[in-house]
Order: sequence, then structure tokens, then C-alpha cells
Amino acid sequence: MDPVRNPFAPGAGQRPPELAGRQRELQAFEVVLERVARGRPERSLVLIGLRGVGKTVLLSELRSMAMRRGWGTGKVEARPDAELRRPLSAALHRAIRDLAVRHRAPDRVDEVLGVLKAFALRSNRADAKLRDRWQPGIDVSATQGRADSGDIEIDLVELFTDVAELGADVGTGVVVLLDEMQDLGDEDVSALCAACHELSQSGAPLVVVGAGLPHVPTVLSASKSYSERLFRYTRIDKLDRDDADLAVLAPIEREEAGIDHDALDALFEVSGGYPYFIQAYGKAAWDAAPADPITAEDVRVAAPEAEAELAVGFFGSRYERATPAEREYLRAMAEITEGKDEPAQSSDVAVYLGRKPSSLSPARDSLLKKGLVYSAERGQIAFTVPHFGHYLLTRAEE
Repeated sequence: MDPVRNPFAPGAGQRPPELAGRQRELQAFEVVLERVARGRPERSLVLIGLRGVGKTVLLSELRSMAMRRGWGTGKVEARPDAELRRPLSAALHRAIRDLAVRHRAPDRVDEVLGVLKAFALRSNRADAKLRDRWQPGIDVSATQGRADSGDIEIDLVELFTDVAELGADVGTGVVVLLDEMQDLGDEDVSALCAACHELSQSGAPLVVVGAGLPHVPTVLSASKSYSERLFRYTRIDKLDRDDADLAVLAPIEREEAGIDHDALDALFEVSGGYPYFIQAYGKAAWDAAPADPITAEDVRVAAPEAEAELAVGFFGSRYERATPAEREYLRAMAEITEGKDEPAQSSDVAVYLGRKPSSLSPARDSLLKKGLVYSAERGQIAFTVPHFGHYLLTRAEE
């Protein structure tokens, strides 16, 4: 069928497949916004799940929901070995600008911007030369004595409080969206927990909505023992059959095309219900189909094309980040689990490789840091990427 009309192409359609089956999360967030706007206590939200389940797309939809209600919003993507202060400053600058449109006191907005600028400038090293000092692009003077101590925990509490009060001035609030939370540094995690704790105590209208891999709760609780009281963890998983079918049917029907039941069976089998894979195989099947409707044979013919694309962009890009020792560890996991999306025992990996567990700790720890694996339970290790074990076994055969 016409590839120009392909509803599974990135950016195509009115609602991407990743949002099928997420009505419960969307409705829950509506309640959070309403409660916080009324000054009632509410925990911040953290979406956890494997790669490819649509966490980032869901974050973007939650942001759109907040913006439609007149909330200020800003989004940050955490990165390994990068401090949170600078990107968070840019995100909050955007949120304040959202609120400024509705605020009736420009001087009040400038006051909060001055605090934000003071917070942002502390990302510069004290010994940095003038030409090397980063400027945040905020056209007011930095406030002194507020959010500028250099201690991220103290500064973030003060900054969040001031920004939240600005949101309260216009009857809404602020949503800070934080993707890849597992990549936050220890100090930033501690500061985030402290700031959220302060907000929960005061009822200030600022909500953190995070997203990350399944072990994010462990990361947060290791920093602050009370973190479980601060965040509501919502597991985002693969879609069940009904929602997976909806993710395929809805975009196709918008193009006034069709797909037969056997093709839906085939798509669900190859995708496993993971939204990212539904989109990849759906796109390939649409392009391969010579006529309407799409058939199971079209899915079969298109599968190698989708798998080749996934092997390069989804699996391969992550595999290439691993060192030879880390790849050996990953392949051992794949062999032990027979390519299934199941955890492996760390001790079994050591036995399989004929090594002492302690000698494998550097490779394991590095894979954890790179986000290629996570600790499902004590003594267990699992891939963060669905079907990664199958990909590794297929690669080995080739």
C-alpha cells in the first residue's frame, strides 16, 4: 500500500500505538492534577518499565495534558555522568515562561526567574574563567541568597518551592517531567527526593513525573529510605491482545484501510505486544502489502525488513556500546535464558562462563550503568530490552 500514507511511520497518525492501553494512566494523571491544583497532598509519579513499552511517549502525552490545563511544564532527560542542575534549569525556565503568559505581576515572575538564574549559575565551577562560564539565557539579574548555596539538595528545595508558588499564583502549578531516571547521579537523586518530600509536606503545586527502567525504585530507596512514600510507581508493560489489536487497527482504519484477523495474529506473535515492535512490524507490513487488506502473508514477507531495522536501530545501537567482556556476559545471559525475556541467575552466568562471580562483577556493573541490564531481584539479572536475548542468539547463528 501507499508508503506515503503509512500510519505506522514515526510521527504519523493522531495517536501513536504506544498510547493504546494507557487509559488508566491518563485518567490517574487527571486526578493528580486536579488534587494538586486544589492544594491536596499527592505523590509524584514514576513510570517504570523495559525499553520499547512507550514510557517516553506517555510522558509527552502527560505533558500535553498538563499544558492544556494551563500548567507550566518542563522536560529533562537524565544522562549518565551529567549533573542535573543545568538541564533542569532549562526545563524550569520553560515552565516559568508558560506561567508568565497568565501571570498578572511581571515583577513576581522576574523574581522567580532571578532565583532560577542563581540556581543555574551554580553549575559553573568556581575556578572557571569568564569565557568558559555558562550563561543560562535568563534576562534578569541573579538573586543572591536563594537556591545558590552550591548544595544541590538545599538549592533544589528552595527553587521548587518558589516555582510552585508561582504556579499557585495563577491557580495551576508546575509539572517537571524527568526521563531516564536511573541515570541520575547519587547527589541529584538525594536532592530530588528531599525536594519532593518538602513539596508533599507543604502541598505546593509542583509534581515530578519520572520515567525509567524497572530498578528505579531501588535507586531512589537507596538514596532516601522514605522515597517509597514520595512516589507512586506505575509499571508500564507490553500490551494485552485487545490493546495490541487496537494499536494496529486504529491507525489503519484512520487511513480507511483494513487488516484481516490472521494478520493481527501474526503481528501480535512477532511483536510480543510491545508497542515499539508493533510499530516496527506494522510499518513494514503496510509497505509490503500490495493491496488492501493487509494479510498474514504480508506480515510474513515484511518481517525480515522489520527485524533488519530493529537489529540496527534498536538492538544493534545498544550492543555496540558494550565492550568485548560485556558482550560475553550478555551472550551468556541469552544462552541461559534460551533467548526468552526472563531473568538469569548471576551465579549461573559465572558457571556458564567458567569464571568466579567476583571476576565478572566489573562487566556486570558496567552493563547496569549503561542501562543494558537491570537487577530483577537479588542475585538475578535481566535485559532491559525486550527480545534482546533472541537477537543475540540470532546474531550468533549468523
